Amino acid sequence: MKSNRPLISINIPVFNCEKYIIRCLESVKNQTYENLEIILVNDCTPDNSMSLVRKFASENYDFNVKIIEHELNSGLSVVRNTGIKNSTGEYIYFFDSDDEITPNCIELLVAKALETDAQIIIAQNKWINTFDNTTKDFGFPTISTKKYFDDNLEIFSSYSNGDFPSSSWNKLIKRQFVVDNEIFFIPGLFAQDELWFFHLLLKTKTLAIVDDITYLYYLHGESVIFNRKKKNFENFLTILEHFTKSYNEEPHAVIKKLIKKKIILFKEMVLIMQWKSLKDGNYLCTNISKMQKLTKLSFFDYFDSGFSLGLKKKNFFQNIPPYLATKLFIWRFER
Repeated sequence: MKSNRPLISINIPVFNCEKYIIRCLESVKNQTYENLEIILVNDCTPDNSMSLVRKFASENYDFNVKIIEHELNSGLSVVRNTGIKNSTGEYIYFFDSDDEITPNCIELLVAKALETDAQIIIAQNKWINTFDNTTKDFGFPTISTKKYFDDNLEIFSSYSNGDFPSSSWNKLIKRQFVVDNEIFFIPGLFAQDELWFFHLLLKTKTLAIVDDITYLYYLHGESVIFNRKKKNFENFLTILEHFTKSYNEEPHAVIKKLIKKKIILFKEMVLIMQWKSLKDGNYLCTNISKMQKLTKLSFFDYFDSGFSLGLKKKNFFQNIPPYLATKLFIWRFER
């Protein structure tokens, strides 16, 4: 019975998505799981998206659709927060308007939620590249071999190793857990998922994994992954500043060490993405200089077996004089 199964709030942002929004909504309509509410947040989209949304809602009047209108364009972080605050389901599911979910997506996630009572359930995803019509299973993979966690330290340790993708989408999350811990998205960020997921996992005590691919992530001309500019990398520096703040405030010694590890690996990832996107040595040098002011390994950390040799090497190269660090980074990347 529909009424005996938990209500799931599917949160969809609406902004410049007229090419994709009906495909997105149809994939929700085709779900085998029925007890759903769709929260559509219009962030003052300038295109025809909302006309399509309203037409869909009117043609599917028996569907539980809620449309929330922003008075001002506020960005995706605020859109996600609006969705959380207007959701009434036991679980929240974030779903980007240019993507698609498999018909059994919510069914599989809810089954795992009922089995484990986990605060977060993560499933797998597939990339669909519209440029060359290719696909890639496990584009942003969950690589953990363990499928259920009931310990915060173990969860955060796996996260710091890169075992879980940091996207907000394709995860079923207990709404009350998010609200009670006030884990909201930081406004003004372009990579808001990365920081939000970090804050979420600092609090998470139970997490489960579904091995099935349930989310289809479309790569197209407007995808952020292909359109990173200097403002995106300045955004990453802001995220690193938040990581550093959490490191300084964390009372648990082991979690503190894991945050430090996360920061060093995140710096390396940002530098690689920046060089691949911009090929600007002077700007790379500027950002290395800024990163050196943030959390890094201490002298004594080099004698700590808890940090791998590879991590120590990354930290060393990140913190030699910026001009030399830039030259060595480009050489290491291009060789």
